[in-house]
Amino acid sequence: MSRIIALSDTHLMEDDRLPEAVVALASKADIILHAGDFISVQAHSALKDLGRLVAVRGNSDSPQLKRLLPKREVIEVEGVKIGLVHMASHGSDLVGAEMMAREMNCEVLVFGHIHRPLIEKGRRLLICPGSTSQPRMSAPSVAELMVIDGTVQGRIIPLGSPACNYLKYAERLGREESEEK
Repeated sequence: MSRIIALSDTHLMEDDRLPEAVVALASKADIILHAGDFISVQAHSALKDLGRLVAVRGNSDSPQLKRLLPKREVIEVEGVKIGLVHMASHGSDLVGAEMMAREMNCEVLVFGHIHRPLIEKGRRLLICPGSTSQPRMSAPSVAELMVIDGTVQGRIIPLGSPACNYLKYAERLGREESEEK
């Protein structure tokens, strides 16, 4: 049995810390998957320090992370192929995610970018863990995958109550834009 914690869109700046709930869940996992948009190298390092980390880059990651991390990754856990990407779908239309999973030849596709948790079980398991810091119309969240005897079960773990984080997001966006100038 393997326990995997999947997350994405943490959007942590250099001085930000991982939420305690994320640290607690990730440190007990056999594998930590991150589907992009750490933002800072420090956020990547903090997760890497907690255990075996498999990660891909996101569209908002720093240039250093974009050089360090691949766009796509496929790992095999107990005979199950799990794909990892940042952008696979836009909104609730999962046709792109299904096609990407098929192209990557995996039974499970973990993706980010939409900042909302989602699980869809069809021919493949498609899962977006949501965002730990900037959820959209949902609570901050991660996903847990349990691989047992070649089968996978997935669930979303909320890390708090739904909240409108628009002001916090706008503040961060303003900070990022001013740092680029």
